[in-house]
Amino acid sequence: MTEVLFIATKRPEFGILTDTVVKFRDRDAKVYLAGTFHMEPVTEELSGAALEGVHQLPRGLTRRSTSVRRKAKASSAGMRVWLQAQRDRWLRRRALSAQVLVALDPGAVYTVWRLSQYNPTAEAHFGVAAGLRALDKLREQGTVARQAGIPALGAVAKDVRRSIDGIPAAMMRTATARPVMRSTLGARLWRSAVTAPGVPVKARVAASRYVAEGMQWAGRTSGAAIALTSAAAKIPDLAVRAELLYEGVMTEIARGISPRDLNKAVGAQLAHADEQYAKGNHEVASEALNKALFLDFHRVLHIDQLSSPLAEDAQGYIKRLHGSTAFQAVSRARGRKTPPAAPPTDRPLRLLVTTSANANFLHHILALYEDHPQVELRYLDLAAQRSLKRIAWAGRLMLEDRLADGTSDYQADVERLMRPYLDWADTVFLDWSVGPAAMLTTIDPGDTRIVVRLHSYEAFTRWPHMTDFSRVDDLIFVAPHVRDLVTSLVPQLRSESAPRMHLLDNAMELSGFVRPKSADARFNLGLIGVSQVAKDPLWAVDVLKRVREHDERYRLLLVGGDMDPKTSKATSDYLKLFERELAPLVESGAVVRLGPTDDVPGALTDIGVILSSSVREGCHVGLMEGAASAALPVVRDWPFYAGRANSARTLYPEGWVVDSPEEAAQRILDITSTEESWQKAGVLASEHAVSTWDWRVVQKQFDRLFLDEV
Repeated sequence: MTEVLFIATKRPEFGILTDTVVKFRDRDAKVYLAGTFHMEPVTEELSGAALEGVHQLPRGLTRRSTSVRRKAKASSAGMRVWLQAQRDRWLRRRALSAQVLVALDPGAVYTVWRLSQYNPTAEAHFGVAAGLRALDKLREQGTVARQAGIPALGAVAKDVRRSIDGIPAAMMRTATARPVMRSTLGARLWRSAVTAPGVPVKARVAASRYVAEGMQWAGRTSGAAIALTSAAAKIPDLAVRAELLYEGVMTEIARGISPRDLNKAVGAQLAHADEQYAKGNHEVASEALNKALFLDFHRVLHIDQLSSPLAEDAQGYIKRLHGSTAFQAVSRARGRKTPPAAPPTDRPLRLLVTTSANANFLHHILALYEDHPQVELRYLDLAAQRSLKRIAWAGRLMLEDRLADGTSDYQADVERLMRPYLDWADTVFLDWSVGPAAMLTTIDPGDTRIVVRLHSYEAFTRWPHMTDFSRVDDLIFVAPHVRDLVTSLVPQLRSESAPRMHLLDNAMELSGFVRPKSADARFNLGLIGVSQVAKDPLWAVDVLKRVREHDERYRLLLVGGDMDPKTSKATSDYLKLFERELAPLVESGAVVRLGPTDDVPGALTDIGVILSSSVREGCHVGLMEGAASAALPVVRDWPFYAGRANSARTLYPEGWVVDSPEEAAQRILDITSTEESWQKAGVLASEHAVSTWDWRVVQKQFDRLFLDEV
């Protein structure tokens, strides 16, 4: 007679349970039930269900150690059930003698799988129907043989195809659960399973995804990525291979890791895009190209790290992109049919200033031209209107339109929504060269002049590569080193169709920062802005520690909001490290967190040394404001640009820039050693900042740009 063991974590419906037991008994089986649900209230019902035996499993962990209870608290529901039941002698005895193990509900699946490891000859299944089928097969064969239920680990290496092909998702997830993948043996066996020869593509893909899921649960992020990318290498279908490589790379990116197989994933998507573009399948080609660009310029690689492949070898990094026929079609210059009209002489210039949600650097410009006698101003925030926001950031649709050579519905939408603004304006000034710039250059602007400003962030995104700069008349950069990087990345900016390029400083009202310093300011280092990894405030902390070794009067004042850990896993990891370093310094008073403020000039009255600890900047407004306030400027030679023809060293006066925390500390100690030397250095810094970057100086540059005959 066959023994069947049911495991349940929830009380079964009595009528269904009775009918089920009858079906098993009709097949000459003895049925036992073990459950973690409260059995006492339903003892009579269970006794009437014709079960051979019932057993109450432990319902909690009160008798277990603190470490086990802690582990259970952090575990999934299925794992908690196993931790409760694993020491139960009745359960172990019945599991060893049973020929069929059946989980009656999802919470019992993991326990059934663990029991099957002690009894590898038993059929292990989820659900009554699967259990009945297994029982029928055993009766037909007259033997005990494991089929596609919950596979034992050994079966993976012995018969991969039989083990993974056709297994229900719930079973597969159980077989690749956290404890299995935490073991080196389990992880290795499953990795070999997904690359074994002869496995059907569908089964290989499914298995690799379950293995990756299990490895992620077990904390093996890179192992999960390897499982997916290794399986991809065995798949001949280009579309499927590209998708699996994409998933593998994104597994690591999602955990803030620079992926090892990025080149393979991007290359596969580009190859897929080229293949589909050649066939005229523009929608699929644009989707593949969009994924390639998304991966190539993901913020985890360039924005949320202290380094970037673009900083190391910009042209080498994008070489593969420009080798793609699909991308070549996207980046082809379309040009404009008519040149922009000259500024009007019989009426004010109609100036449309536009951006998408980010007007941080527009306030002074808007204020200037709002009351300017020679300008009629309109301001458009594309993010404020749903229809405009939708087209401004529709990256895939932009790519599809370029591949289809301007015959898509997307271009018609851009034309319909933007043409009224273009018809009104003589000049459009678009701040930030991101999605809206790519969107606007999808259409011919007519005789309207298009001016785009590119700050620094955009250089590390995909958007300049998706913008048709042959339809931009003037491109503004905030610093020479940013211009150098972007022009090296975008071939169109080195061609005859390139727009005129200008260097214009950001609009800053620096004269208002000239205020008397407090008595303690000389020993207060200041950092304005700590909300991004690129600001690298840990460098500033290193400098602080070095100067405090000589004089404990030095403090570090942090101005601005904290990093948002939800930005990315990379940001979250940096923030954890930063907070750990900061905690004892804050407690001792060596670091003061001032938080966000609307009165930066007021905050700077207590700051005597202004730091720029960033790994990259455009022009670092906070540093310029600090210098204007007569704080001593100490600028890290931004690593992204250090050693180039243009860098922090060419942007700021000689002496401001240092190579290391040691050099920064020495500059601070030398100049702040006396009140007189500190004040003298501060006055010189303030004079330079106000005379060079104050809005009264810079606004003349904007007047020449917008109002003079070009």
